[in-house]
Amino acid sequence: MVLLTHEGFWLLLRWLHFLSGITWIGLLYYLNFAQVPFFAETDAPVRSGAQQKLLPRVMWWFRWGAMITFLSGWIYLLDYWIGRRGVNDPGTWVILLGGILGSVMWFNVWFVIWPAQRVILRATKEGQKPPEGLPEKAKLFSRINFILSGPMLAGMIGANNTMLFTPVSVITALVVSLLFIHLALRASAKAGSTI
Repeated sequence: MVLLTHEGFWLLLRWLHFLSGITWIGLLYYLNFAQVPFFAETDAPVRSGAQQKLLPRVMWWFRWGAMITFLSGWIYLLDYWIGRRGVNDPGTWVILLGGILGSVMWFNVWFVIWPAQRVILRATKEGQKPPEGLPEKAKLFSRINFILSGPMLAGMIGANNTMLFTPVSVITALVVSLLFIHLALRASAKAGSTI
């Protein structure tokens, strides 16, 4: 049975990495494209209800999607890309760049965004205001992750599509992905506000 081979292990690991990555990045985009603009224009009671009932579920899937993506990605990177393909393969360096950016994003989720959101959610549940500046800090690091997601995904895609690891290709991928993220973020405040 092919799934019991090393190649089968890689297949399952990649599937787990992609599925958890879609969950994590999908929720990152939901938070930045939909929830932040919604909260900005919503009355306090509605926002409070969403923070108490919806946001804990979103944050659970968000942080565990990040953790599983991080762990499965590094296992795959070390075992397949560095272990089998080697450091002389240009794709290894491209995916390593994506992995480093993804690791920064994972760190932000687990050590900045989630701890801040936990305090914010507790304060909201108790009917208190969160500590001064904490919501802004959580939003800032969420935006940082949102911006890093473009170059990170360019690194993931580039490694599997024989993108050459040259300064021009890396800079082009970074600029294009950052431009897309910037334009999408600007459009998110107005998108979908009318039918």
